[in-house]
Amino acid sequence: MSIEHKIREHLHNEAETITCPPAISKRIEQSYSQYVNPKRSEQTMKKRLIASLVATAILIPTAAFAAPALIDMFTRTPMTADQVKVDKLGRATLEKLYNALPETRSFEIIDASYLGDPNDPTRTTIQQSIVLQEKGGTEKRITLHANGITGEVEDLTQENWEPKQKPLHTLTEQEIKAKVDYIIDKMYSNIKDFEVTLEQMDNQHEKTWMLNYTKKGSETPIYQVFVYGNAISLSHIGGSKSTPPSITVEGLFSLNGKPDYTADSFLNDEKLFALLQISPTVLKQELAKGRSVVEIAASKNVTKQQVIDVIARTQAENQYKADSNGEKASESLIKQFMKAVEPKVLAVIEHKTETEW
Repeated sequence: MSIEHKIREHLHNEAETITCPPAISKRIEQSYSQYVNPKRSEQTMKKRLIASLVATAILIPTAAFAAPALIDMFTRTPMTADQVKVDKLGRATLEKLYNALPETRSFEIIDASYLGDPNDPTRTTIQQSIVLQEKGGTEKRITLHANGITGEVEDLTQENWEPKQKPLHTLTEQEIKAKVDYIIDKMYSNIKDFEVTLEQMDNQHEKTWMLNYTKKGSETPIYQVFVYGNAISLSHIGGSKSTPPSITVEGLFSLNGKPDYTADSFLNDEKLFALLQISPTVLKQELAKGRSVVEIAASKNVTKQQVIDVIARTQAENQYKADSNGEKASESLIKQFMKAVEPKVLAVIEHKTETEW
């Protein structure tokens, strides 16, 4: 059984016992409403699937800041259709969509917003969301979440593109895969370069499939897709322009005696090594003894918060540098990024090798 499958099974089991505070539940519900039909009686994402997705977004470090459930914790500012069309990121995002799926040129923008720091004089956008719907009263819709720093469309949700007489959940697995392949091939890159695994998730209320697309010769998924009801929700979770820092040592953690690469992009941080006064090789050796990064830091009189701040800042700065054209990010913007990624950092530095995530 692969490490990804073990993590997924563990998250599914943990999701059954999760009791989320009302305020957070409401925030997640509002955020995830972008992905489901507003008519809850027709399409409802059940507790088990939502909890699993949220837990995955928090626990598994991938392309930071991509998960809407986390990033929507911050204030979003509405945008009009005209504002989107004259905005640099908005224009670029629409052009990518129109080139990939020409029929969407006739769609109208029915909702849009951006996430940014209102105190930043450069008005840098962290993320921009655009929802388009086919004219004529149809329910055919597409939602895009674009990274304001890299310009990439990191999340895409296609709803009701299949006729009501034959919605997605009635198709064969091969037909579903073909639909997803088409989106990736048109929006991102040549589908021939990828291998895919398709799995029907344990959701008794609604048929749900998860597809992971991995570059041939690699072990880390680049695209993760959920298909449910009559919707396809795709996330670009790896291999973006915001590539993590160079990996000095691989498999810093292990599970069942095999390398676990989950946290490598977070812990391979020169500033962390300097803070702990340790080499990456020695850090791996210490982790192999069953100690957490927090425990190793404590033995060197370094606090947990110091470790969090160092890793989170590196992640934030690398994300910004990916496509900033040499511009320097404001401190308040960097701190927003750091706050977004902090839950993931905490999960990594408290983790111990040979234990499930």
